[in-house]
Amino acid sequence: MNEQNQFSIPAGGSLNASEAGNKLRRRALGFVVLLGIVSLFADMTYEGARSITGPFLLLLQASGAVVGFVAGLGELVGYGLRLASGYLADRTRRYWGIAIFGYALNLLAVPALALAGSWQVAALLMILERTGKAIRNPSRDVMLSHATGRIGRGFGFGLHEALDQIGAVLGPLLAAGVLSLGGSYPQAFALLGVAAALALLTLVAARITYPDPSQLEERAPLEGQGLGRAFWLYLAAAALVAAGYADFPLIAFRLQKDAIAPAAWVPVLYAIAMGVDALAALAFGKMFDRFGLPVLAVVVVASAAFAPLVFLGGFSLVVVGMVCWGIGMGAQESILRAAIAELVPANRRGSAYGLFNAGYGLAWFLGSALIGVLFDVSVGALIAFSMGTQLAAVPILLLSRRGMRVSKIAKSTS
Repeated sequence: MNEQNQFSIPAGGSLNASEAGNKLRRRALGFVVLLGIVSLFADMTYEGARSITGPFLLLLQASGAVVGFVAGLGELVGYGLRLASGYLADRTRRYWGIAIFGYALNLLAVPALALAGSWQVAALLMILERTGKAIRNPSRDVMLSHATGRIGRGFGFGLHEALDQIGAVLGPLLAAGVLSLGGSYPQAFALLGVAAALALLTLVAARITYPDPSQLEERAPLEGQGLGRAFWLYLAAAALVAAGYADFPLIAFRLQKDAIAPAAWVPVLYAIAMGVDALAALAFGKMFDRFGLPVLAVVVVASAAFAPLVFLGGFSLVVVGMVCWGIGMGAQESILRAAIAELVPANRRGSAYGLFNAGYGLAWFLGSALIGVLFDVSVGALIAFSMGTQLAAVPILLLSRRGMRVSKIAKSTS
């Protein structure tokens, strides 16, 4: 279907180009919001579950080694499989089918945990949940890239991330509420199944309303064979940022170990970071549309300050550090994804998103492991590694900027 036959022509007149463009922008925004609502309910589901799966496995008599192995394997599968799912999406162009299958696997594994009678079954379901997320993410991001091209890629991905993070805050709070009222872990998983059902229903509505999101693309997308030098530079920079970013569980461990904050304040600090994440995604996404990759370079410099603040500071400085940590997370989740659509040909976006997520996840995994070792050896060395790797990404990001300029020039002449 082309743009000309997407709209009815008013009686006695014709739909001019400006009106048609405005209507397409509204449709594009509607698509981003719909997928954002899907992500809101989806994050409520699996982030709510992830906040209690550790104690649940303990209740099922799993060892600490099992918990660590399952969590690590789930993340490794969750990122590594994106390489294959992104390639499959580009080969088949069945973005909706792959995304819906991935979402179903990702979400239905959570309420199924309510029926798990052993840690082995629970562990399998946890890994299936991560597998589903890996399958659906590249296809979802390709479809988002079509719509965000019309409303601003940074703003579009930022809006999606903001809605996503609302769910990431609500899910754990919902699970905590069930447990605080005397409910069980299975009851919490079952209740999270309501959010899973709402996510899938919204996803089906989006599929019916927008059967071909590629029609939302502002210009005819470029076709090509390779990903290009700029993409590989960009991936290298993103991997450095990921390697230097500490996971929140280690930050929480330090807070408890050094008695920096009461136990009840730890999830509050995380919620603060998630709120900042949502606001930062919107703000820096909008700035990215205007200024490009230099915005991400500035954010990396600012967010790198989280390491000395959260690993050396008292409570007040830790709060500031968590704000910096949240700013970095928000920018990474919005700008990092938005820039890929400007760096690679449209017919390679699925592969690019899959490869990017796999490389980013592997770097995060290896960096987190090293940061954990350094925490036991020397906090000073931890801070030097964290800040050094992130700051080393800045000049590489600026080098990859040239590839984005070339892409935009080529699009403007297409």
